[in-house]
Amino acid sequence: MKKDKELSQPDLANLDKHAFTSPTLSELPPPRRATHAPRILLLYGSLRERSYSRLLTQEAARLLNAMGAETKIFDPHQLPLPDGATDEHPKVQELRQCVQWAEGMVWTSPERHGAMSSVLKAQIDWIPLSIGSVRPTQGKTLALMQVSGGSQSFNALNQMRVLGRWMRLITIPNQSSVAKAFLEFDDQGRMKPSPYYDRVVDVMEELIKFTLLTRDCADYLVDRYSERKETAQELSARVQQRSI
Repeated sequence: MKKDKELSQPDLANLDKHAFTSPTLSELPPPRRATHAPRILLLYGSLRERSYSRLLTQEAARLLNAMGAETKIFDPHQLPLPDGATDEHPKVQELRQCVQWAEGMVWTSPERHGAMSSVLKAQIDWIPLSIGSVRPTQGKTLALMQVSGGSQSFNALNQMRVLGRWMRLITIPNQSSVAKAFLEFDDQGRMKPSPYYDRVVDVMEELIKFTLLTRDCADYLVDRYSERKETAQELSARVQQRSI
């Protein structure tokens, strides 16, 4: 099959040749691989005393620790509503420090009125898109889980997946949806053996694998031509603007 000469030797007059590069395999293996435990931050979306999203998050943290990760679970109690306090609020600062520390995250939400909870959304909204000219979430891994009071659903998962893309997180393909969550935990708050539990193990295992695979080359994976064209000052002004 003959190649179209116009396509094989294209006129790319619109390109900034100083910013344009061809991705290469040689840039992917990092010169040195990190040897510390993968750092995973877990967020959950309910303030109830017996919160099934919190219980599922704690179960996930136990699995991640058994797989060699270092974990932190953020407690959303006392976190103000977005724009209800300044960025200097202690809980906001705690959340942002945890995000900067993490190499991967787990978001777990109950499904309420066919959507993710406002408690989890508020945490995500407090994570800035930019600190200076750097997005603190970009290139980090993300796993998603949800709990439901009724039959199995994926509405919250679908919403969180959109948010993960917006935050430029590497959202893993696998996910967990636990139906009738009130039946899946014992009186001590531990998850009972079930196919739901097995799926949680699958998701955490995949999260660790993706984190180990990408954390050392995350900057290269999310490097963009359009942003290379901008100066750091222009990028910072654009992503922090209050309105379009």
